Amino acid sequence: APRGGAPLRPCSTRVAQEGINKPVIERIIRVDHAGEYGANRIYAGQMAVLGRSSVGPVIQQMWNQEKVHLKKFNELMVAYRVRPTVLLPFWNIAGFVLGAGSALLGKKGAMACTVAVEESISEHYNNQIRTLIEEDPEKYKELLQVIKQFRDEEQEHHDIGLEHDAEATPAYSVLKTAIQLGCKAAIFLSERI
Repeated sequence: APRGGAPLRPCSTRVAQEGINKPVIERIIRVDHAGEYGANRIYAGQMAVLGRSSVGPVIQQMWNQEKVHLKKFNELMVAYRVRPTVLLPFWNIAGFVLGAGSALLGKKGAMACTVAVEESISEHYNNQIRTLIEEDPEKYKELLQVIKQFRDEEQEHHDIGLEHDAEATPAYSVLKTAIQLGCKAAIFLSERI
């Protein structure tokens, strides 16, 4: 105990668990952490291929925002005591391969990947926002703010991809559909495993 004062208590970064719908919150935080982790790996793959190109600074800017998103979900996992998905090692490799592979198609390919992924994530975040509002918007106010902000930033990344000629990628609609199917599968699995 400090001299003349009350004993020091360790600071807790944990959130009060009373009254929250733990299964819903665990599912949301686990899948969002996995998604932001995967997004970081995608941008790492794109930077490995295109980092020194004219589009490198644009990719780096989006990646920097994704790093902030991942940091926040790391904090939320601790605060809400949520375990990560066991699939993180797979998302590590799959994300990097998707990022590097799309970048090997050139700037347009990387941007097509960005559009496909960010559109899927924005939709996913919108679904989570609806779920939390239905549960109790006041109880989940902080989490709602985080998800809304990140959804808006993901939408910005989507729009940046379109501005950088994503739709001019050869077989754009096929590529976009394939990536979005992969995103849906990743979301489904990461929520549950």
